[in-house]
Amino acid sequence: MSKTYKIAVLPGDGTGPEVIGEGCKVLDAAAQKFGFKFQKVSYDLGGTRYLATGETLPDSVLAELRTFDAIYLGAIGHVDVKPGILEKGVLLRLRFELDQYINLRPVKLYPGVGSPLRDKGPDEIDYCVIRENSGGLYTGIGGLSRKGTKDEVAVQEMVYSYAQVERCIRYAFEYARKHGKKARGVGSANTLALVGKSNVLTYMYELWNRVFAEVGAEFPDVKREYYHVDATCLYMVASPEMFDVIVTENMFGDIITDLAAITQGGLGVAAGGNINPGGVSMFEPIGGTAPMWTGKNAINPVAAIGAGAMMLNALGEEAAGNAIEAAIMATTPKMKSQMANQMGFTTTQVGDLVAAAL
Repeated sequence: MSKTYKIAVLPGDGTGPEVIGEGCKVLDAAAQKFGFKFQKVSYDLGGTRYLATGETLPDSVLAELRTFDAIYLGAIGHVDVKPGILEKGVLLRLRFELDQYINLRPVKLYPGVGSPLRDKGPDEIDYCVIRENSGGLYTGIGGLSRKGTKDEVAVQEMVYSYAQVERCIRYAFEYARKHGKKARGVGSANTLALVGKSNVLTYMYELWNRVFAEVGAEFPDVKREYYHVDATCLYMVASPEMFDVIVTENMFGDIITDLAAITQGGLGVAAGGNINPGGVSMFEPIGGTAPMWTGKNAINPVAAIGAGAMMLNALGEEAAGNAIEAAIMATTPKMKSQMANQMGFTTTQVGDLVAAAL
């Protein structure tokens, strides 16, 4: 009997429904080929729902989402909704409530995709960033004193517990052991680099560095490195080939993954996962809602399709996930560009090409 996976689909706002539609098309093609099934349930979370009802993420919906095998997200955001409401009310709440403490961001330049790093190609731009996803500055610990006066003070605290740091670093070592360059047959060692700012954030990185060494002792086959975050930004541009797997805290990870995205061809290509290794994980294209392209069948769905491949890998359907990635790599050389309205194909045609390549 074929296995059935229960998937919550959150198409979201703007072009989110368009790219997720193509992602579902490819997922269905993979399911048919590899002998499993999906039970998909769609939820209208996002700006449109908020404007109509005032709701972001109702408790009843959150309770339902806990029962799924995975969540497939398009993009959430609306020009008529004040910044922060949807990000905190939906996206951050999902990450925190479902304890999706890992943000997994593969950085891979596909064949035929242009990069602003003109002398770098797919062999050089091929690594992964693991971002701690539930702590640090994003937890909102802090406050305002004497608000509205010239003596106003704003405080936002970066707080991490040993347990939060340890589980993130352990996941990173396990990932590097399984998916590092040596494991893929393209390097002499699996390497994990901790990225931080230990010369300034001394208390925070005394903890991160100590845990990195403690857990690393259990993984003698994984080489350990450390880089300051500002130097990492420089190296991502000058020498991306030096990276294998990176682990970092929440804020630094948010910044460097956007830099990484443009080096791999832009937000139309970059996919990511919000991972709870023992619970419900959520997979999404990194780009936003792109409202100017809504309804024009012109947005790039490659990132959403790639997020679907990541979802299958997380569900244990690695053959299907790898097949989708191979199909993407067979499709990108046929595209004129990864930019919206410049691909040489419509959104639905790109989805058709990837599905056919399976």
